[in-house]
Amino acid sequence: MEFIMKRALVVQLTRFGDLVQTKRLILTLAGRGLEVHLCIDRSLNDLAEILYPNCIIHTLIAHGTGISGDGISSALPVNYKVFQTLKDINFDYIYNLNFSPMNYMMASMFNPEKVIGHKRVNGQPIRNPWIDFGFRIATERRNNINIVDYWAALSPEMIPASEVNPLATPKGGGIGVVMAGRESRRSLPIDVLAPMVMAARSVNKNKKIFLLGSSSEKDAGKKLLAKFPPSIAKDVENLVGTTGWEDLSKTVSNLDLLMTPDTGTMHLAAHFGTPVLGFFLSSAWCFETGPYGKGHTIIQADFDCSPCVESQPCYNNLKCLEPFKEPSMPRFIATRKPDHLPQGLSVFESTCDFLGTKYVLKAGQDITSERRERLRNFIGCHLGILDIGEYGPFPELAEKFYKEKDWITGSRL
Repeated sequence: MEFIMKRALVVQLTRFGDLVQTKRLILTLAGRGLEVHLCIDRSLNDLAEILYPNCIIHTLIAHGTGISGDGISSALPVNYKVFQTLKDINFDYIYNLNFSPMNYMMASMFNPEKVIGHKRVNGQPIRNPWIDFGFRIATERRNNINIVDYWAALSPEMIPASEVNPLATPKGGGIGVVMAGRESRRSLPIDVLAPMVMAARSVNKNKKIFLLGSSSEKDAGKKLLAKFPPSIAKDVENLVGTTGWEDLSKTVSNLDLLMTPDTGTMHLAAHFGTPVLGFFLSSAWCFETGPYGKGHTIIQADFDCSPCVESQPCYNNLKCLEPFKEPSMPRFIATRKPDHLPQGLSVFESTCDFLGTKYVLKAGQDITSERRERLRNFIGCHLGILDIGEYGPFPELAEKFYKEKDWITGSRL
């Protein structure tokens, strides 16, 4: 009898960072012996081939990238061919990770019983039970889980978190500096960033500095370079707006350290096991979107309004930025001594546990740590990873996060 390998399609139509953060799910599916197909925006094709060489990649126009003229009408014939190709493949599972109109359109092409994640049934949007549960957990953003683990848990028998990315270790190639993230208030101004970069360089064996970012950040790269004295500037290579996916991957994979806000390049560094020193403020929260795996460090701004919602205005004059401006901040970067850490900041290091990647406090405060640990145990029992007899019961969490239909179907703790 001929053996027919089962197939899974992962639909990930968002941006750079989300594609990298789909890694645990993709590796889990491959580990189950499935032929994994990946549908993405075509601007990410070269990156996807670097990240997932064993996947079959399908690209469409999800964000209008690379289109001239009428973007909508130009996209239709391209996307129609992709849709037809995917429809003709006999997929056993379709993991639809986003809830955009195009995601729902794609999900409608398949038997809804095969679609896991977001789908429409009889015209109504339906969420997988785990996705629905994840939305409820996300109401406690301070205690939320990493999005890598959120997507991976759509599949049973997740591979261990420690096997997703290599242990972060310096590679000997110098320091990389990412200029900014997509949200400006989540990034450090040039005047704040420059002395921190020089402090990190002062204690690094390789004195080379690589400035990284998109073409829209070229001016920021020039301004940062101008902040360095000639003795340092001679060791700086300004790559902002000049690297394709292959060059960016090669550079990042050889660094001793990547200094960055919450960006896709940060997740790329984690993929290669390059140590990250991340600056998280405003809506960026390391427990949700920090670099995955062991050995990364996040300096997290933590105030009563943290983390905020990036789509809403800041009514607190961006007070989470103020600690990064303190004179002692560069000294902390160089020494990593808690005595030099400004108030309002906490330092976390990444590690892995039964559920996925978690962050452990090294300096500062973490006022919700006990609640977060209990919630992780609750989720572990919900997913069947932990034994409720040993770790439970969780009556107050069950009352908050389960709905009446969950009790009817037996999903209760």
